[in-house]
Amino acid sequence: QVQLVESGGGLVQAGGSLRLSCAASGRTVNNYIMAWFRQAPGKERDFVAAISPSGSGQDYVDSVKGRFTISRDNARNAVYLQMNSLKPEDTAVYNCAIKTREPYGNDRPYAYGYWGRGTQVTVSS
Repeated sequence: QVQLVESGGGLVQAGGSLRLSCAASGRTVNNYIMAWFRQAPGKERDFVAAISPSGSGQDYVDSVKGRFTISRDNARNAVYLQMNSLKPEDTAVYNCAIKTREPYGNDRPYAYGYWGRGTQVTVSS
């Protein structure tokens, strides 16, 4: 049974920073693409960022490029999301996920077979 547990969310003022963590257990995730998605109230789940198994490749949605950085520590079975210059529109529940289905794009939620419960990020103006 794979479990993903996110942490690090909270309330921050616009322009501030947060670092989200996602710890995986029950399976080694070294060989999988992992990603962060977010869902704001009343909206669909949106792709934020993805990282290759080795960590050498990253994808980002345009709205977070230059502000967010995804990374991973395979020794710790974990993935992270450093979020800088936060904006009120970044407010959402952030979920990490493991990609288990191909040949779908990294930004497709149905490509991911395992999800965490999420951590709330709230950015005040």
